[in-house]
Amino acid sequence: MDLNMIWDFFIDQLRQADGIEDAHVKWSAGIPFIYIRSKKEKSDIEYSIKKWSARAMRGKRLHSDTIFFREEGSLYVYRHRFYVPQEKMFCCGNLCVDCVRLRQ
Repeated sequence: MDLNMIWDFFIDQLRQADGIEDAHVKWSAGIPFIYIRSKKEKSDIEYSIKKWSARAMRGKRLHSDTIFFREEGSLYVYRHRFYVPQEKMFCCGNLCVDCVRLRQ
């Protein structure tokens, strides 16, 4: 799984969404920030982010996290990341309560 392909799909779809004039990612200190220029309301922009991140992650074991960072006129900045969930993937033999063998 290549995260660059997921990011490219996600940003391309955001750019094509109705009401969004421009969208791009800047990485600062290893943290990705999405810059979105739009005349839409903040709630509509956040809906678009959730919608297209869900489509980008479809069929993969990923989660996303989006946090509003700042707003300057029609420019909205969000901290957004795709990450692999941290859960046990194998049995360690210690009889853990959340053992993968006990899942159904």
